[in-house]
Order: sequence, then structure tokens, then C-alpha cells
Amino acid sequence: MVHIIKTIPEIQHELINEYKDQSTATVHEAMGRRGAMTSSIKPIKKGIKICGQALTVDMPAGDNLMLIKAVSMAKKGQIIVINNGNVVDSGPFGEVLAVECMTKGVAGLVTSGSIRDSQAVTNLGFGVFASGLSIIGTTKAAAGKINHSITCGNVVVNPGDIILGDDDGIVVVPLGEARDVLKAAKQRDAKEADIMQQLKTGASLFDLYNYQNIIDQLNITEE
Repeated sequence: MVHIIKTIPEIQHELINEYKDQSTATVHEAMGRRGAMTSSIKPIKKGIKICGQALTVDMPAGDNLMLIKAVSMAKKGQIIVINNGNVVDSGPFGEVLAVECMTKGVAGLVTSGSIRDSQAVTNLGFGVFASGLSIIGTTKAAAGKINHSITCGNVVVNPGDIILGDDDGIVVVPLGEARDVLKAAKQRDAKEADIMQQLKTGASLFDLYNYQNIIDQLNITEE
């Protein structure tokens, strides 16, 4: 088995730029309510938004050798996505690696584990989504994998998949579905814009979607 794969499928920058205008909730709904990582993975600072293709890292808890290697390989616009298990008492990423990421133009980092130096990373303006914060140090002695399929936040992430993150969380769009999902998301945005315009003129969401029909089917009684 090849542990480290250096190339990932790439898509047009224009498609990534269009995804940057979307919200995670809209994309998740447009994709049939798929792709949302667990709510434990949050931005380390409100107001962060990230979007780019995934560079995946599968690494043992308490060791960051493969993460350092991945950062050295990372290209502008990519997002490093790490399967670090559910171990939050370990800080494999901090200010030093964030500086290298910023210099390379890496678009962000998502981890199922924790990071350290959160204030310094935030001050740098680097977008990070993590399950926690931990100052506990790591070794550099264990093997892992780069650019293989991983699971992060209970979602399968393949190298090259589109990662979109905002204050609400992270959604993963499989690369092969990217154009169809974007089209569906735009259609959903247009529909919701129309609905909100009707609400502003006094309409009711309950009536617009005929939710009374569901009430009746459930035999819910009213006074």
C-alpha cells in the first residue's frame, strides 16, 4: 500500500468560487440532507468561512508526523481534513503549522480532534474547524495515510471533495456530484427568496407549504 498519495482530482476554480457564495445548511439540504459533519466540529472563531478541495490525512492520536508532511504537500486553495479519531486531549496543530499553511495559501483545516494556540491561529486569520482545544503535545513517530478516503465527523471524505464550512458547521460535497449539488442549491436559494418575499407581505409559512395537511394526517386535534 502507498501511504502517501501526492495528487488529487482537481476542478475548476470557478466552481469553488460559486460554492463560496453558498451556506452549509443550503448545500446540505440540496444534497438530500447528506454531507453534514457532526456538530462537535465547530469553527474556532465565529465568522470563519472556508471552501476548497480536501487534502485528507489519517493519523494516529497523539502524533502529528503525517500532518506535518501533509502541510508540506498542500497547495493553494486546498483544505486539510484530518481523521484524528475522537481524541480531543491532544494538540497536533498550532501556530507554527498555521504560519506555513497561510504562506502556502491553504484555505483551511478541519479536524475531528483538537488544536492548540487558538488565539494565535485566529490572529493569523487561518480558518480552522475542530472538536476542541488542547495544549497536550504530540510525538512524531507513527505512520498514517495522506490522500486516502477517511471519515471525519461521521462523514466519508475523499481527496478532492469540496469542503464548505461556516458558523453552522461543515458540509462535504462528493466531487462527482459537485455541479448537480450546486445547481440544486441555487434553485433552493431562489425558492427561499421567493418564500421570504411572500412572508414580508403577510403570508404564513404554515399556509404556503400546506402543513395543515400533515397536521390532519397525524390526527392532531385543535381547540
